[in-house]
Amino acid sequence: MARRIDVTGAGGVRLAAWEFGDPPKTASGAGDLPGVLLLHGLMGRASHWAPTARWLSARHRAVALDQRGHGRSDKPPRAAYTREAYVEDVEAALEQLGLGPAVLIGHAMGALTAWQLAAKRPDLVRGLIICDMRASALGAASQHTWTEWFRAWPVPFATLADVRKWFGEDDPWVERPNPARGEFYAEVMAESPDGWRPVFEPEQMLRSRETWVYDAHWEELAQVRCPTLVVRGLDGELGRAEAQEMVRVLPSGQYAEVADAGHLVHYDQPEAWRTAIEPFLNALGDA
Repeated sequence: MARRIDVTGAGGVRLAAWEFGDPPKTASGAGDLPGVLLLHGLMGRASHWAPTARWLSARHRAVALDQRGHGRSDKPPRAAYTREAYVEDVEAALEQLGLGPAVLIGHAMGALTAWQLAAKRPDLVRGLIICDMRASALGAASQHTWTEWFRAWPVPFATLADVRKWFGEDDPWVERPNPARGEFYAEVMAESPDGWRPVFEPEQMLRSRETWVYDAHWEELAQVRCPTLVVRGLDGELGRAEAQEMVRVLPSGQYAEVADAGHLVHYDQPEAWRTAIEPFLNALGDA
């Protein structure tokens, strides 16, 4: 079961927030439960966090946000897809949902948004979990690679089985078969008259990405004052040395890693992911 809550983001963009608790908790019914806001990565959607959110809901009011251009949130072609817009959206969501001060849990781009907000509005964030996101600049070559990757997608896909197979096996980026990756991308597809296509616009994803790949984000990381856990998958995009440097730069940083997991840590190994973050959440307490 999931309950949708509409939020107004920066520039009036309508955003969809989701509670996946069973039953979902309203702001008034949540009582004194501490708030958690979960932020997906580029191309993701709130439902990717559903298992984590349901697990958290026993002790928290856990809400996942479809960020602008993603999931069921609005995708205005002329809207801003800048770092500032994404951060302001989360700021607005925390205030409108009455979640703050909350724990922010972000994957990839969502993690960057989370730590940028934590640096900007420490009053809204009491804890932070960064999942497989680098603080270093990725550069022009990375953006070019992504542009070519989107062009290689054989859209439209005839069936969801074709989606799962391509992203789980046939995609040149896949080193070995990865059914979880196939399922991840199947979840961001919608049926159209000619087949299955992504629910997002690839051009908007590239516009979103180009606002952060050319810059390093160490300075903002150093401004995060709340307790922060940096989590990486052993086969993910965040290397161990960089992750440990991020922990060193953070004023109150901790480190965890998940074996047999790639970039989609929480999707690849959900039980190990929960095991990795539970001690950190317990240490934060329930208030």
